[in-house]
Amino acid sequence: MKARIKWVQDATFVGESGSGHAVVMDGPPEHGGRNLGVRPMEMLLLGLGGCTAFDVVHILKKLREPVTDCVVELSAERAEEEPKVFTRIHVHFVVTGRGLADKKVARAVTLSAEKYCSASIMLGKTADISHDYEIREAD
Repeated sequence: MKARIKWVQDATFVGESGSGHAVVMDGPPEHGGRNLGVRPMEMLLLGLGGCTAFDVVHILKKLREPVTDCVVELSAERAEEEPKVFTRIHVHFVVTGRGLADKKVARAVTLSAEKYCSASIMLGKTADISHDYEIREAD
């Protein structure tokens, strides 16, 4: 896997993934940024959310569960001192479908957290990561 980061100006950077996609990252005004994009640490949190959401949907589909939507809401705390690593992360899944089995959703969340989500397992080396979920019935 490869990535390339190009400095644009001030605290603005463009990140290009090996798969050819780009994203703008920027710092807050108090650090010379113009608030034009996400912060790099927010990118890490988004990466965790995307990784685990992908896993949960994939697992539920393999289990033939009628999942129609999955939203992952994350909240994180960082250390006060440098390096300001994540110390706590909470991952809340809102999984929607028609008659989803609670046991299967729980299993999908656990498998992602403990076996499949590389981002979660890696960030878990510095942060206490907790997970919960709710199931909503699709219309």
